[in-house]
Amino acid sequence: MSLLLSDTLVVCDMDNTLLTAKEGLPACNRTVIQLFTEMGGLFTVATGRPPESIRAALPGITLSSPAISCNGALLYDFSNNTVLQRSTLNREQATTAILDVMEHFPRMGVEVMAGDGEMYVVRANETTHAHQVDEQLGSIACPLENVPDGWVKVVFAADPESIRKLSQYTKNRYYGGENYFSHTNSIYLEIMPGGVSKASGLQNLCTLLGKNIKKTIVIGDYYNDLELMHAGGYAVAVANAPAEVKAAADFVTTCTCSEGAVGEFLYDLMEKANRI
Repeated sequence: MSLLLSDTLVVCDMDNTLLTAKEGLPACNRTVIQLFTEMGGLFTVATGRPPESIRAALPGITLSSPAISCNGALLYDFSNNTVLQRSTLNREQATTAILDVMEHFPRMGVEVMAGDGEMYVVRANETTHAHQVDEQLGSIACPLENVPDGWVKVVFAADPESIRKLSQYTKNRYYGGENYFSHTNSIYLEIMPGGVSKASGLQNLCTLLGKNIKKTIVIGDYYNDLELMHAGGYAVAVANAPAEVKAAADFVTTCTCSEGAVGEFLYDLMEKANRI
């Protein structure tokens, strides 16, 4: 792991790693991130959230590199509010999947993110409402056929048991080979463009910045961060991560997300850099 901060790109998952939906960003994380970037470190996020939600969740924090948004479907530069790279779903195949799920799971919430990550709610439920509130997302209630082109992902949202059943159901269905299902959270199952993930987003970001991917540090908390953690040069798991995620990490923080795990790690990183 490089200890030259100006050569160190830290890529951090957001939910339950950097912040919690209810409590927000721990104050120590905010303070240490600002100090880390002032000392020349590069810090950004890799998240399922669209740009609007990233901005709302991190007021006052300047990301020093473009963000990996919508689980890798968007690379977004907040310095000039520009999408640098966009990957999209096969709309026909995604539509087939959505219609089938809506027929067989009548209480399942359905969201489509399109364009720059704008959220179109095709079918609302308690979970989609909580998604909008917790992640400070604007949304448009919209029939499926009226959602604009440029779909970057689909989110199915419900209670954990319903999502478990949906995940099992979709494993035995075929909707075409250009998209894939990703279990990103206990209450969400997503459809993503084939070959697109946080890990592919990291590779694309490193190519864009001219950075060696093996000099990156990745911080995560959940199973959907594992590919990203394997792709980077050094993997960090927060203390609240499942055992399998901790086992895949090079380092596990003492603090949980809500206790300031990211700040803990970055502070330790800065101390090591100062000792060189």
